[in-house]
Amino acid sequence: MPRISQLTRRNLLIAVHDLLATAAALFGAFYLRVEGGSEFYQSLPLLTYILPYFLALTAAVCFAFQLTTTKWRFFSLPDAIRIIQVSTILTLALLVLDYILVAPNVLGGYFIGKVTLVLYWFLEIFYLSLLRVAYRYFRYTRVRRHARIGQATPTLLVGRAADAEVVLRGIENGAIKGIWPTGILSPSRADQGQLVRSLPVLGDTDDLEDIVADFAKRKRSIGRIIMTPSALEVESQPESIIMRARRLGLIVNRLPSLESGTVPRLASVRIEDLLLRPTAKIDYAQLSAAVSGKDVVVTGGGGSIGSELCERVATFGARRLLIIENSEPALYAISEALAALRCTALVETRIADVRDREHIMRLMAAFKPDLVFHAAALKHVPILERDCSEGVKTNIFGSINVADAAVAAGAKAMVMVSTDKAIEPVSMLGLTKRFAEMYCQALDQDLIVQPTSEKTTTRLISVRFGNVLGSNGSVVPKFKSQIAAGGPVTVTHPEMVRYFMTIREACDLVITAATHAVATDRSGVSVYVLNMGQPVKIVDLAERMVRLSGLEPGCDIEIVFTGVRPGERLNEILFASEEPTIEIGIPGIMAAEPNRPSMFAMKRWIAGLERAIERDDEPAIRELLKQAVPEFALGDATGGLQA
Repeated sequence: MPRISQLTRRNLLIAVHDLLATAAALFGAFYLRVEGGSEFYQSLPLLTYILPYFLALTAAVCFAFQLTTTKWRFFSLPDAIRIIQVSTILTLALLVLDYILVAPNVLGGYFIGKVTLVLYWFLEIFYLSLLRVAYRYFRYTRVRRHARIGQATPTLLVGRAADAEVVLRGIENGAIKGIWPTGILSPSRADQGQLVRSLPVLGDTDDLEDIVADFAKRKRSIGRIIMTPSALEVESQPESIIMRARRLGLIVNRLPSLESGTVPRLASVRIEDLLLRPTAKIDYAQLSAAVSGKDVVVTGGGGSIGSELCERVATFGARRLLIIENSEPALYAISEALAALRCTALVETRIADVRDREHIMRLMAAFKPDLVFHAAALKHVPILERDCSEGVKTNIFGSINVADAAVAAGAKAMVMVSTDKAIEPVSMLGLTKRFAEMYCQALDQDLIVQPTSEKTTTRLISVRFGNVLGSNGSVVPKFKSQIAAGGPVTVTHPEMVRYFMTIREACDLVITAATHAVATDRSGVSVYVLNMGQPVKIVDLAERMVRLSGLEPGCDIEIVFTGVRPGERLNEILFASEEPTIEIGIPGIMAAEPNRPSMFAMKRWIAGLERAIERDDEPAIRELLKQAVPEFALGDATGGLQA
C-alpha cells in the first residue's frame, strides 16, 4: 500500500469524490427515511456536527482499502468488493455511534435508526460505484470505437474461453492494440454457443476455414488469429492450426502466459512453443516474495540462461542486480534489454572473467549480494573435448571462485547452473560440471562444521537441466537457419534423443530451487534436477520444424545424418544409477543425493589440476578428473560407456 506522501493530485480528487459520496449517502438516507419532512431539517444540526468526524473516518477507511489509489479505468470485481467492505465498515461505525456512544446517552433515544442504516449502506455502495462504473464504461466504449474506426485487424481468438477473456480485457484496457476481435474458436465443448464479454464462441478449431470463408462473404475478412496458451497445448494440435492459418494467409500471434509477471502483449508464434509438454506450475507469488528487495548477482549474464535470469529477477522486483560477463557485446545487449523493461532494479554491469579470482572476490565483496546465480560456463561439447584445459579453467576454477566469493560476501545462496550431462558424464562438459557440483556440495557441508564464530548462512546448490530451446548453440536456431538456407538439415544420429524445455521455464525453476534451498536446513539436498518431461528424438524435432515452415521433409528439405560427435551420447539421463531421488513437494523439481566428497579430497584434486594446467598436461588433467569422478568414461558412438 502506498504511503500518504506518495499520493498524487488524481488520488486527492478521488478522495474528495469519496467524501462527497459518503456525505450524500448519509444525508440521502435521512431524507428518504423521513420522506423529506420537517424531521429531516431538525436532524441537520446534529448531522452537520458529526459529519467532519465521520468523513475523517471515511478517508482513513477508503485509503486502507485502496479505493483512493485504485485507477477507475480498471474498475473490476475486486474493486466492487472493496466498496462493499468500506460501506459495511462505515455502516457499522454509524451503528456503534447510534446504539452505543451517542444516542442512548445524549438524546435518550436512537438518532439514526435501523432503517436509516440500511438505506445508508445501499446509498454508499451506489454513490461510490456510480462514477467509477460510468468512467470504466466510457473508456471501454472509447477503446472499442477507436478499434472499429481505426486500422484494427479483424481477429479470431483461438483457445478456451478463460484464456480468450484475458485477451479481451487486454484490448479493453488498451494494453493490446491494433486488433478487433470478431469471435472465439474454442476446443472446449462447454464453451460452444457461449458469449465471453459479449464476444461469441463461433465453433471449435476444426471450423477455422468455414468461419474465415463466412466472414469473407460478409466483407469482414479475418486477417489474424491469436493463439492463447490453451491453444498451444499438445492436445489442441497447434501445428495443424498454424499450418491451416498460414494457408489462409492469416497472421498468427500468441499471447504468453500472464502468470509469469509479464505484461499482456502479442508475440509471434515460435516453433519452441509447439515442441514441449505442458510447463510446470510455478508459484510466481513465492518467487516474487523471495527475490523482491534482494541484491542479486548473475555471472554469465549475457548468455542465453544468464540473460533470462537477469530479466526474471528484475521482473520479480530485485532491488539491485549485478551482471558479470566477459563478452562486451553480450553485456551491452542485456543492458539494453533490461532498460527496455523499465524495471525498478538498480542494474550494474561489469566486464569480468570468472577465472580472475581476485576480481570476482572484489566485485562480490563490494556488492554484498543476497543471491548469486552462476551461469557463466563453456558448454559446447565438441569444443571442450578438443580444449579440455579451457573447460577446466572456466567450469571448475571459475565456479570455485564464484562459490568462494559468494560465501565470503555473506550471500544467502549461491546457485550453480549445471547440466544433465553431469550425470555419469561421458564428456568434458559433463565432467567439469560434475566436479564443480562436487565442490559446491563439499563447501556447503563444510560450512556446517565451522566454528560458531565463523558460521555463515550461505547455501550452495546446483541445478541440473537439459537442453533449452532457442539457446545459443542449441539445435532449434541451427535447424531454423538450415531450413531458411534451403537445407539440408543435419542430425547426428537417427536415434539421438534429448530433453528440452524453454529458457523461461528453466530459469523460473532455477529461482524456485534457490528459494527452497534458502528455506530448508543445510542437511537437506544440494543438487536439484528439473523435470524435463518426455525426451524428444532429434530427427522428429527436425521433421516437425520443416513441416511448420510449410515444407515437406525428404522432399523440399533433406535431412542428413552426420554421425555422433566426440563426447556425445544418444540418450541423456536425469539421475545416475546410484543417486537416490527425493521429492521436495515442488512441481517440476526433484532432488538428487549424489556422493558427497570431503573438502580435503576436493582440495587435493584441485591442487593437482592447478599443476596440470600450468604444465598444459591434458592426459594428467583427464586422469585427475577421472579419479575425482569415478563414474566418468568416454562415450562410444552408440551412447554406451567404455573405459
